[in-house]
Amino acid sequence: MEKYIGTIIVAAIIIIVCVLAIRSMIKDKKSGKSVQCGGNCNNCHGCH
Repeated sequence: MEKYIGTIIVAAIIIIVCVLAIRSMIKDKKSGKSVQCGGNCNNCHGCH
């Protein structure tokens, strides 16, 4: 177990970062923001 502690810590950090990124994407989607659309309708090329 002790020889894997570094791997476990790195894996935990990666999982936490992924969860936070997904949570942020879900929050943005619920508030009307989108990954594809920056919300600048002056430069929109038909994303809506």
